[in-house]
Amino acid sequence: MKRIEVRIYSENEELPHLLEGNFFHSLELFQIGEKVPSDTPIMAVATQEGRVVGQMLAMIHRRHILIPPFIYIHAHVHGEGAYLDEETAEATFPTLLHAMTRELTRRHTLYIEFSEMQKKMFGYRHFRRTGYYPIAWQEVYNSLHSKTPEERLTEKAKMQIEAAERKGLKCHSTSDENEVGKFYQLYRNFYKMKPRRYVPPREYFEQISKSSEAKVFVTTYDKKRLGIKKASYENKILGGCTLAFSDSDAYLWHLASLRKSYRYLHPDALTVWHAIQYAHQRGFKHLHFMDVGLPWKRNPYREFIRSFGGKPVAKYRWFRCNIGIINRLMKWIYKL
Repeated sequence: MKRIEVRIYSENEELPHLLEGNFFHSLELFQIGEKVPSDTPIMAVATQEGRVVGQMLAMIHRRHILIPPFIYIHAHVHGEGAYLDEETAEATFPTLLHAMTRELTRRHTLYIEFSEMQKKMFGYRHFRRTGYYPIAWQEVYNSLHSKTPEERLTEKAKMQIEAAERKGLKCHSTSDENEVGKFYQLYRNFYKMKPRRYVPPREYFEQISKSSEAKVFVTTYDKKRLGIKKASYENKILGGCTLAFSDSDAYLWHLASLRKSYRYLHPDALTVWHAIQYAHQRGFKHLHFMDVGLPWKRNPYREFIRSFGGKPVAKYRWFRCNIGIINRLMKWIYKL
């Protein structure tokens, strides 16, 4: 087999012509990351005789915390990368993984995370050899091609959607900075007590809303119905989500709502339902719900997602902590 060469890029002007189709390892997401102050995109590109045969995009996130050292950085990779074909993927993935791990370690990331792997055991031995450990993770996806979304709904979900629509809730895509900003604030408040969850800055959502491969949706409610007389021309945002499109599938990425404050309006149900309908109407085969969480027996969010006809899938996320003693301990704890 001809030699595979890997080069690391951190500036989009230097990138060669990349493989297309996979949004999570694309030039577009790289450029979005460049425009977000707290993010740094890193692209590892594999070439063979001058031709690109594989690429892997990692996003470095800078996070602030309340305890010393008050700031740390971590890296996240969605999926295993983009490749010319299946045969190329098997040969190229370990080379890209090794090069990316070395680069991210050099940049002093606290930990590296790989999520949304297409196959449960993809790259198992290569992750192990490179010092990663697996944590079982729950994923849910909806099939959109064999039955209509309406046929997959449970009775409970149908009732919630009908109630939301009857009471005047509406969901639409937006690129309006004011609406995007309000959704960002809602999302940030929704996860402020969940430190594990990374909340991107406002600029990230603004860039996503302008992307050709992603959308921001907001669910609104007429303020007049809430009894708010002032500024009645402006609807109140009760929920929202982002939706990304990659290959033939759609991915529900960031989801938040005021479901507890407005539990009888069901803004979460209408938001998810609109995303499912949007993906189905545009011919996508599946809708994946990203970050459903750990596979606990009792997981209310997972059960809520499943009420729309979702199928649960047990997979792994792979982690590598760049503090040696901690990584060795975690590898021992999560040894398969």
